[in-house]
Amino acid sequence: MIQGTGSNVGKSTLVAGLCRLFARQGLAVRPFKPQNMSNNAAVTADGGEIGRAQAVQARAAGLLPSVHMNPVLLKPETDTGAQVIVQGRRWGTLRARDYGTRKAELLPLVLDSFERISAGADLVLVEGAGSPAEINLRAGDIANMGFAEAADLPVVLAGDIDRGGVIASLVGTHAVLEAGERARIAAFLVNKFRGDARLFADGAAAVVARTGWPCLGIVPFLPAAAHLPAEDALDLERRPSRAGPLRVAVPVLARIANFDDLDPLAMEPGVDLVLVRPGQPIPGDADVVILPGSKSTVGDLAFLRAQGWDIDILAHRRRGGHVLGLCGGYQMLGHTVADPDGVEGPPGEVAGLALLDVATVLTGDKLTVAARGRHLATGESVQGYEIHLGRTTGPDCGRPVLALQSGGGEAPDGASSADGLVQGCYMHGLFGSDSFRRAWLAGFGRSSELAYEAGIEAALDGLADHLAAHLDIPRLLAIATAR
Repeated sequence: MIQGTGSNVGKSTLVAGLCRLFARQGLAVRPFKPQNMSNNAAVTADGGEIGRAQAVQARAAGLLPSVHMNPVLLKPETDTGAQVIVQGRRWGTLRARDYGTRKAELLPLVLDSFERISAGADLVLVEGAGSPAEINLRAGDIANMGFAEAADLPVVLAGDIDRGGVIASLVGTHAVLEAGERARIAAFLVNKFRGDARLFADGAAAVVARTGWPCLGIVPFLPAAAHLPAEDALDLERRPSRAGPLRVAVPVLARIANFDDLDPLAMEPGVDLVLVRPGQPIPGDADVVILPGSKSTVGDLAFLRAQGWDIDILAHRRRGGHVLGLCGGYQMLGHTVADPDGVEGPPGEVAGLALLDVATVLTGDKLTVAARGRHLATGESVQGYEIHLGRTTGPDCGRPVLALQSGGGEAPDGASSADGLVQGCYMHGLFGSDSFRRAWLAGFGRSSELAYEAGIEAALDGLADHLAAHLDIPRLLAIATAR
């Protein structure tokens, strides 16, 4: 089990790289994360939901994603509550304090999923969540040491030197753990080192002296890892704006979801993807405004208005700018969003931006399905997934954006304004389709040579090579087989 001294220390990336490394060695390797918290979800073949990182890890291992790779997924809807997905399906919506008292109920299901994933595997790489040092969350824990003890797993602890304080993070974790938990940690590693790793030799020795844990290696910072789909909203803060001829502005909503939709555009040399943070205006010189997915459409509509972004978007539209809404962002573009059953909060109806002549009614039935079809304006093929609540109808749906394969035929998806400048659809992953993205950019007079999916494969291979060069892989395998 790979645990970390904190969130965003690189656990997901480490597991993905190791999955690719061991798969190339001919091992049947499986990824597993007992509990995840993310609004970046992936859809499995059977229509279940798991964290995006586990889908990437499955790809690294040469596998299709399974709901059992991430049996508990928490999708935050407010600052104090989250939707709980268990083995791919919605289990309920709980406030944080209520989940804390009930998470122990989920351990049998988590162990059931772990047994299913382990069957026939040579090696299972388990990813922790957050940090085992959060001892205030230890009671009933299923994410870190609680799961490691239940499944009797050895642990490798990862620290992030890029954020500073890595010695204190590693030694501090040792200090707050119980004796049995400390003994379960078989080694540590230091991730995201910049510069000459030999300069940290004394630092690593200090950690060894204070903890008794051996050092598995010091992993240099790898820029190419940024080509892998991000899972944590913290990753948005690390994506720089890049000067380019096409300026695409994306308001960073409070409950932004499935934001890896933006990754292919961020990789395009000819695109300046501007992530507009709260309190900042949407740039007046933007060519396109993309409203991304949201875990809470009604809540994020209020958040959007609180930033004044509604005024900016309407002004952008009056100037002849393009607007594209994806999933929750699509719902916001209509006249109203109604929630009669109180799915996202108190029952009621709120006004949308009225840029599309449509209206949305949220329902309790969530659609989670892989999708493929064609972009009607260009005829280019698209593939991705749908994951949403609600049904959107109205006159502008008579000008759909996509035609998706459905039951041997095609079903329309999305809506367009009469002049085509405002569009929205429910399909995630659009821009990952190279042919569509090239055609979309060509509509703005821009060219593209980016092969996005091939870039992910290259990044996974490069990450595997990187870890093989800087970690003691034989020692890691020895740790894995010691129990």
